[in-house]
Amino acid sequence: MSWITVVAVLWGAGTGLLIPRVVYRLSVPWEEASRTACPAGHPLKGIASGWLGLAHCTDGDRFGPNTSVISAVVATVCGALAVATGAHPELAVWLLLVPIAVVLAIVDVAVHRLPDVVMLPFVACALVGLGGAALMPGASGSWRAALLGSLTLGACYLVLFLINPGGFGFGDVKLAPALGAVLGWYGWRILLVGTFAGYLFGALLGVGLILMRRAGRNTAIPFGPFLLAGAFVGILSSSCTV
Repeated sequence: MSWITVVAVLWGAGTGLLIPRVVYRLSVPWEEASRTACPAGHPLKGIASGWLGLAHCTDGDRFGPNTSVISAVVATVCGALAVATGAHPELAVWLLLVPIAVVLAIVDVAVHRLPDVVMLPFVACALVGLGGAALMPGASGSWRAALLGSLTLGACYLVLFLINPGGFGFGDVKLAPALGAVLGWYGWRILLVGTFAGYLFGALLGVGLILMRRAGRNTAIPFGPFLLAGAFVGILSSSCTV
């Protein structure tokens, strides 16, 4: 295991410890304000005004998602990206995006929403970060391709939403520019691979739930996690061509 991979795993494990509280605060229906207190009613305090950190109450009680599981997932994803990307400047962008992506995925699963307070920084980090990576020596992608991918995927998702608003969430539309930039960085083939993988994952789950009679054809499922997983697969597959 290279030192880059070790650093990536440690980064993932550390940032994963900061996620549970923000996930807990944002896992509410879109019309409700974010949570400001633990289940026992104690105000949330700590890093960044109580947004980041372990989901522990002032009396020691735990709440929210499992911290160990989240930390392990983020560390694993970061390590895999480090192995696939290698010592290229865009790796810093991927490592920055992973914890934010995990927050979006968990919240979407919990309450079927992709909150703007996390979504907008995610999109900004992807676009601005890749712009900066393109200026550094050793970049293995193209900022122009990333920008075109962002515009293309964003436009396609917007059209799908306008055609069928009930079957496609607007949160997914707002997520598309970031994913288009991440996948487009490596070219059109990777953009297609990552996008197709996301739809495939979503379709497989939908079919599986229907076969198990746990969902019907009109049952809404959170699509954001699958789009993010597809982008992850796309980046991993890029190592076969870069």
